[in-house]
Amino acid sequence: MTDQTMAGRTVLVTGASDGIGAETARELAAKGATVHVTGRSADKLRPVAEAVGTEPLVADFSRLDDVRRLAREVGERVERLDVLMNNAGGTFSPSKKTHDGHEPNFQINHLAPFLLTHLLRPQLAAAGGSLVVNTSSIGNLIGKVVLDDLDYERRRAIEFPAYGTGKLMNILFTRGIARRWVDDGVVSVAVHPGPVGSSFGRDSWFVGLLYRSPLKRFATITVPDGAAPLIALAERGADPELNGRYFSRFTADGWENKQAKDQVLIDGLWERSTELVGL
Repeated sequence: MTDQTMAGRTVLVTGASDGIGAETARELAAKGATVHVTGRSADKLRPVAEAVGTEPLVADFSRLDDVRRLAREVGERVERLDVLMNNAGGTFSPSKKTHDGHEPNFQINHLAPFLLTHLLRPQLAAAGGSLVVNTSSIGNLIGKVVLDDLDYERRRAIEFPAYGTGKLMNILFTRGIARRWVDDGVVSVAVHPGPVGSSFGRDSWFVGLLYRSPLKRFATITVPDGAAPLIALAERGADPELNGRYFSRFTADGWENKQAKDQVLIDGLWERSTELVGL
C-alpha cells in the first residue's frame, strides 16, 4: 500500500492534462490527498481527473477570464487549499498574442498563475499553513525582467529568452509571496523539475523539434523523475525552511539569475502584475 503522507490535505494542480502535472496529481492522490486538476484540454484532462476521483476543471491560461472562472469554481468546491501547484506553462511563439493582448510567455507562465494564486488566497489562508509551488526552470538564467516593458512593446521578443523571463518571474513571484503573505501562513517555493521528456514545447516550433528528435533521449529525463521534486515539496507542505527558495530538483538554492534576488524587481513585478490583471 502506498504511504498516506498527504492524507487530509487538499491540492490543486494546474497544467495537469499530461506530463509532470498529471503524474504529480496521480501520485499525490495515491498518497491520500484530495486532488483537483485543471488544464486547457478537456479530452486529455478527463482521464487524469477520473484517476484522482474528481471532475475536471478546464481553463486556458491564455484567457484571464478563464483563470477568474477557474478560481470561482475551485472556491465552490473547497473551503481550504493546503497545496497549490502552479505547474501550467510552456514555451510559446511571441508573435501569437494572447486573447488579452499579452506576450504569451509572459501571460501563461506568470500573469495567469499570479492572478489565480491571488484569487485563491482566501482558501490558502484558511488552511492555517499552506504551500504554493511554482514550477520554474533553469531557463530563468537567460531571462531578463524589464519592468517598463513586460510585454515587449519596445524590444524584440525572442522565444526562449522570453520563456526564461517567465520562469524568472516565477521565482520573483515566489519571493513576493514569501514577504507579503507570511501572516496568512502561506509558504512559497519555486522549483526546476529538470529537462522533462513530456509535451513541453508543443507550442514551440524550435523546442518541439528537439523534443520530437532522437536527441530527446539524451536531453531529457522521464516524466516520473520530473514530477518527483514537486511531489517531495508537496509532502513537506508549509515548511518555513522552504519559504522564498528556489530548488533545482531536490537541491535548495539552485542556479538562478542575478535578478532573482533584486527586491526592486520583486516589488515592481508584483505591483505591475496587480495592475495588469485588475486586482
